[in-house]
Amino acid sequence: MTRFVESTITFPYKRSLGPVIGAFMSALTDKRILGIRNGAEVIVPPMEWDPRTGAELAPDFVEVGPAGTVESWTWVPAPSVQHPLDRPFAFAFIRLDGANTPMFHAIDATSPEAMADGMRVAPRWRGVREGRINDIVCFVPGEQSEVEGTDAGAQIEPVVLMEYLASITYVNPVSPTLDRVVDASRERRLLGQQCPVCGRIYAGGRGHCPIDAVVFGIDDDLDLPQTGTITNFAIVTPTQYPGQTETEPFVRAFVLLDGVEVVLGYQPVVELPYTDVRVGQRVAAVWASPAEAVDTGGQMGGTFGQLIGWMPNGEPDIENPDLVNRIF
Repeated sequence: MTRFVESTITFPYKRSLGPVIGAFMSALTDKRILGIRNGAEVIVPPMEWDPRTGAELAPDFVEVGPAGTVESWTWVPAPSVQHPLDRPFAFAFIRLDGANTPMFHAIDATSPEAMADGMRVAPRWRGVREGRINDIVCFVPGEQSEVEGTDAGAQIEPVVLMEYLASITYVNPVSPTLDRVVDASRERRLLGQQCPVCGRIYAGGRGHCPIDAVVFGIDDDLDLPQTGTITNFAIVTPTQYPGQTETEPFVRAFVLLDGVEVVLGYQPVVELPYTDVRVGQRVAAVWASPAEAVDTGGQMGGTFGQLIGWMPNGEPDIENPDLVNRIF
């Protein structure tokens, strides 16, 4: 039976909004919606550039709406956690009064039968507004705007920066091959697989040979050498951001294992200052003790099961100019 692992990647960042988007977001805190003049047109939400010519637009703002007319819509019967509402709703293009372009937003309607092209809608405002597009929680049928909860009023300071935490959650199948690799690492063994057709050897728990499409079984497992040579490396100077734990420069190295055509990429080095790492350096595997072992899933690019990294083994460097070409 295939095992699955759920993972979430997050990307926290800040962006400066500039004079156009900043003005739009600031107006939202005061329950006002701004467009920008582009000749005879009013674009909503405002843009910094003419969408047809790319010419820069002067910050000539026009207040529009807040009510508008639905031009087209689609029903969302089963919202996900990424959707703006936790119940069935409609996404729609809404042309706000005084605007020439439609605005895309959610409509809180009771059913698809309550939706129609040409229907009138008005915003439901968030009680505490921060200068984000979701200060408009959604639109509701009718001409009258609403406020969700208690209206906290507009903030005094203009909105110039936006913080955002983008995230994605995905589910990956874990091959039996990867499970065997991780299990072997607990015994301080570096396990690989050899294709029975082409003879190529793979590391990292790959479940099949990409050349011959052969699915690996237990009979294809083999123990890999635990010594090798650094062929390439990168010195990473950490940039501080939420979740960053490194504070000093560190190395990720490519290690060509002895006697086999296998390169392990982006491997940590141990007891080796970043200033002393060099191509041709001889290294040996360093394994976690039972007390410090952490199962990170056995993914390449960091910990290989319980493999901590690689440290100098005292042997002379390999002098081979072709080593720098070995990254796989």
